[in-house]
Formats: sequence, structure tokens, C-alpha cells
Amino acid sequence: MNAVQELLCKPFLGRTYEEKLQLKSLGPHQPDMKLEQLSTMDGTKAYTRRFTTGWYTKKKWLCGCPLRKALFCFPCLLFGGDSNWTEKGVNDLKHLSEKIKKHETSKFHLNNSLKLVMFGRVRIAAQLDERYRVQISKHNEEVDKNRYTLSKIIDCIRFCGAFELALRAQDEVDCSSNPEIFSGLVDFVSSIDSAMETHLRTATVFKGSSRTIQRELLDCMLDIIREFIVQQLRRTEYVAVLVDNTSDVSPKTQSAVVFRYIDEKSKLVERFYCFTCLLDTRTESITTALLVHLHTIFPEQCNKEKIIAQSYDGTYDGASVMHGESGGLQHQVIAMYTNAHYVHGYAHQLTLIVQQVASKIPQVRSFFCDLSGFPSFFIPFPKRTKVLEDIVTRRFPDRASVRWDLNSPTVNIVYVYREDLFECFKTVEHCGHFESTAICEARGLIRVLGDREFLFFLFLFHDIMAHVDTLYSQVQKEDIDTLSIHRATADFVSSIYGVRGSVEQFGSRLPENSMFPSQQMDIKTLNQVAKEVCDILVVHIKGRFAFTKHLVSAKLLKCKLFESHDKSFPVDAMTDALETYPTLNKERLLTELSLIYSRSEFRHASGMVALFKFFVENDLQEEFSETLTLLRILLTTPMITAEPECCFSTLKNIKTFLRNTVNQDGLNALAMLSLDKQLIQDIPDFNKRTIEKFAGLENRQAMFMYK
Repeated sequence: MNAVQELLCKPFLGRTYEEKLQLKSLGPHQPDMKLEQLSTMDGTKAYTRRFTTGWYTKKKWLCGCPLRKALFCFPCLLFGGDSNWTEKGVNDLKHLSEKIKKHETSKFHLNNSLKLVMFGRVRIAAQLDERYRVQISKHNEEVDKNRYTLSKIIDCIRFCGAFELALRAQDEVDCSSNPEIFSGLVDFVSSIDSAMETHLRTATVFKGSSRTIQRELLDCMLDIIREFIVQQLRRTEYVAVLVDNTSDVSPKTQSAVVFRYIDEKSKLVERFYCFTCLLDTRTESITTALLVHLHTIFPEQCNKEKIIAQSYDGTYDGASVMHGESGGLQHQVIAMYTNAHYVHGYAHQLTLIVQQVASKIPQVRSFFCDLSGFPSFFIPFPKRTKVLEDIVTRRFPDRASVRWDLNSPTVNIVYVYREDLFECFKTVEHCGHFESTAICEARGLIRVLGDREFLFFLFLFHDIMAHVDTLYSQVQKEDIDTLSIHRATADFVSSIYGVRGSVEQFGSRLPENSMFPSQQMDIKTLNQVAKEVCDILVVHIKGRFAFTKHLVSAKLLKCKLFESHDKSFPVDAMTDALETYPTLNKERLLTELSLIYSRSEFRHASGMVALFKFFVENDLQEEFSETLTLLRILLTTPMITAEPECCFSTLKNIKTFLRNTVNQDGLNALAMLSLDKQLIQDIPDFNKRTIEKFAGLENRQAMFMYK
């Protein structure tokens, strides 16, 4: 924008104040021009005069225009002056030094140079006024104090966020015996910091502990963190996007957006980006929100092909299945980001995915709500658990204690122990040693265990979950190929169709009367719902495992398989990798992998991350360029068979954070502070940058900007 031709087309005085400041900071454009002039000496001997860039060093105000092949004066070009130096340009090299000397000593040039120097600064009269200097000094001293205090307050907010401590309290009056943690932390800091104590005691305009200040600081901190993440995302080679529904742990209909990539330090990371509030869980709402974020991070000029994977939980996948939408979330994303393969991520347990998808049917959702009451009755109460374990041990002396965890899905526990559970709840109801809440809950669960509809779905999902576990174990194998994945998926579909064909048999196992006779659903309707569940699961699983070539490609770099690969090169896996990621160079990758397989040292690597670190730390990026590219792709992709060191728990941590966080403002920022503690440490001058952004907000009465 500081080129002469640009300034002639759009004069300096017609630009915005921000553009003028930018032009001043850029300075004159001083290109290396081919400016020559043929001359003669004494009318006989010919020679050529040439312009050299050394003139730019001698005369800082000089600028050139290659299009016009002429020299100009930068200050006069901005503010106006001699037309030879502002419009036509000087291209006569004869007596150039005299022309330059004459121009730079002219009044116009000196005045314009002074205007340029003073542009954007305090006026000359003010700078020369001693009283003004004193005022400036006092102002800057006050700014120093305010910024110091603000930095300490930012530290307090960061501390609360890092340890998931609520900024607000239930009782927020000043004289409360149970004050908020943030206020208590600020008071503690002031007790050991005299400057902070003095400020809080004497400040009249800005103390920093108000709700407004907290909210504005959280917003500023969030902007700084997001800007840093966006910069990393735009610089990295490959990105995977993970989206999860959080409505199961939050009263709001919202999704969590997480990005997985390798940062500039060659470290594999997962970064929480934001919570997105949604009107509903329909595909249109989810897709619109996600695409807005992706377009903001990766605008038109960015390489959109770097997004190589997308992964969602069963809530969002099931939404498109239930509504019969052919252009579901994954299809609309891949239409804009062609390499964004849809994958089943390691963070999404298949049993929970099945539950989420099936729960789109109201009757099934009610079943799983009732089912959740069983672990809730026992998990926080050891006394209640002891009653159940005593009953189980009495009936089956060699049986282990009942464990309500994700390794044993609740549906199977209730199915296996339903008689023991019934006896346990009866014991709680009649023994007289339990509080009224426990008795009330036990009576409710007794009624659930006797409900025909509940038992029908319990039998159904007990059969379904067995096949789900089988499928999950098959796709988790290290030595996997396309054929085995397709076979496992086909076997699952066949098994679910088998369950579908046997749903009529569940009716003969149900009690004749229901605990809820007024709400009893007839067996014909139950059979129809069960068949609908099976149909939905078949469609969903086929879609979820339609793309599995990334799993087969990962076989190429499974260190445990290197010895067998050396004896028999995995041609099929290589073919799948090249088809899935066509930018890979076949011959180069084949040579690199063959060498890696033949070296026994590589077989001892703990995984793909260790292998990647080895090549990076030993500066072997050029020698093993294709292997590094494939490693970056595979590590970025959230595969179901991911190695333990590649597995992050960001999505699980997000839900834990939401469970532990009270409903308060700034949830996005607090989640960032909690989930990305190390990232904040890596951002240079985080507090200073937050203060600068905070100081730039409108209607700021306190002084935070230096003069």
C-alpha cells in the first residue's frame, strides 16, 4: 500500500486514520529500479548513468516507482509539494545530487517531513509544555499501578479457572461468612502485596473485583487464547475436528468443538475451542454453527484441504438418521472440506453411541432414563452398595462385587443382577436403617423392575449390546485390514437383523401385569419400536464405519508389526493409504518404509508418537519426508484404535468440567482456563496482551493506556 503508484491512485489525505498510520509505519517504498541514462562527455565519449540503491541509504525520504521509472519524495507525496517530486517524478539522472540537495532544503520538504514525523503523536505545543510533561508522567505512573493491579486480578482469575473454582458464590454480600473464592483470593493477594493492598484501599474508579470487570477480562482472555489457537491451526499441516453434545451434563442445548493437530513444536495436541449454543439437535442447527466456526478459522484464502477428519457423537449422527436427512452433518461438512473423512473417534464409546442413537425414539429415551437411576442409587452411597454385595455374595459366593462403571454397561448389570437388585431394594425399603430418600428411591426402582415396557427394552438392549461389544473388539485389533472391518460390520448387521427377527419372543418373558398399568404399551407396539431401533442402528453403524481406510493405513506404522512387514510388505495397506491420501509419493514412501522395517531398532518404538518424535528430534524430516507426512495424518486422525499415548481425554474432561462448574457467565473462557493450562503458559506475554485488549474496550474510565 506504500507503493508510489498506489499513493497516486489513492492519495494519503483521502485515506482513513488507521490506513495513514499504517502507511507511516511502512515508510517509503524503495524498489531496486533499472533506471539508466545515456550521456556523452565533451560531446564525443559516450557513457551510461545508472541509479543505484545506495541513494536510499543516503536519503531515507527517497522512494521509487518501477512503472514510471522515476524517483519521488515520500513526505511530499503524502502531504503535497513540488510536482516534480510528487506527480511527475524525477528521472533525469544528470545533476541528480544537486536536485536532491535543492529539494531537501526547501521549505515544503522540511514542513512535510515534520508533518510526517508528528502524525499520530501529541501536538508539538503540548510536548513543549513542561506542565503537560508532568501530567503525562503522572498519568503513566497511574497506568503502571492500574496495570499491575489488573495483572494480579488476571492471575486470580486464571487460578480459579485452572482449578475449576467458581468465580461467584451463593452468598455474595460483602459481610458474608461464605464469600466467593475469587474475592477471597484477591484479599489474600493484597495481604501479601502492599501495592495491591494500597490500590484496593484507595482506588475510587477501578478496583477490579466487580462482576463487569470479571466478565470483560474473561472475554479478553478468551479472545487472546482463541487468536493463538487460530494461528496454530492455520500454520499446521493437518487438522481434525471433534464435536460432542454436552446436553447430558448441562441444562443447555450446546456442543463442544475441539481441534486435534500437531503444533509448531511438533507436539500432538487437542484444543478445546468453544461451546456452541444450539436451538435444537437437528442437523441444520448443528451444521450451521460448525460451518460458521470453520469458515472463521479457515477463510477462503486458507487451505481447506488440511481438515482431514471429522468426528461426532451419536446424538448428532442419530439426529440425521431419525429425521431421514440424506445430507447429514458429515456430508455437508465434506462438501466444503473435501478431505474431512468421517471417522469413529476413540473418545466415542460404541455402547454409548448406540444408546444415544436409539434414544432418539421417545420410548427408548424413557428406558435409558429409568436405567440411569440404578447406578445413581448406589455409586455415591457405600452403605447401599454393601447391601447389594452382601446379597450377591450370599447367593453366589464366588462372584465378584458389582461395579457400576463404563467397563460394564449398566444394561448388562441390571439384566444379570435384576433379581438381586429387587431383593436389595426390598431390604432397603423394610430394614429401617435407611433415610427416607433412599426408601423412596428404592420403591421407585422396584416398580421399574416390574414394568413390562422396561423389561422388554432391557431384554432387547442386552442382546444388542453383546453384538456391539463384539464389533468394538474386532475393530480395535492391531493387525486389521479392510476385509476384516467390512466382515465385522457385516456380521454386526446380520446379528442385529437376527435380534430384529426375534423381538416377538421377548413378550413371552414379560410379567402379565405391569407396575404402571395405566401407561402399559401393548406388545405389538413394543415389537414395532424394537424393530425400528434395530433398523436405525444398522443404518448408523454402516455410516459410522463406511470409511475405515485410515485404520488400515495405520497398520503401516504399527511398530509391533514391523518385523512381519519386513518379511512380507503390507501391499494392501499401502494401496489403501495411497488411495486415501493421494498426495503421498508411492516410490519414496515404499523406500522409506522398507528401510524402517528392516532396521530392528524401530521395532522397539512405543508407538507412532515416539516414531514421529525420533524423526523430528534427529532432523530427518527431509530424508523421511513421506513417512513424516503419513505420521502427521495418522496422528491427527482420532482413530478408534489409537495408541494410549495418542489418546486424549479432552471431550471427557469437558464433560467433567461442566459437571463441576456452576452456571455462571464466561463459561467458554473458564473452560479454556481449565482445559488448556499449558497452552496459556505457552502464549507469550499473556497477561500483557489481555491488559492491552481490556484497555482498548470502549467506555473505559480508569487509565490503562500510556501517553
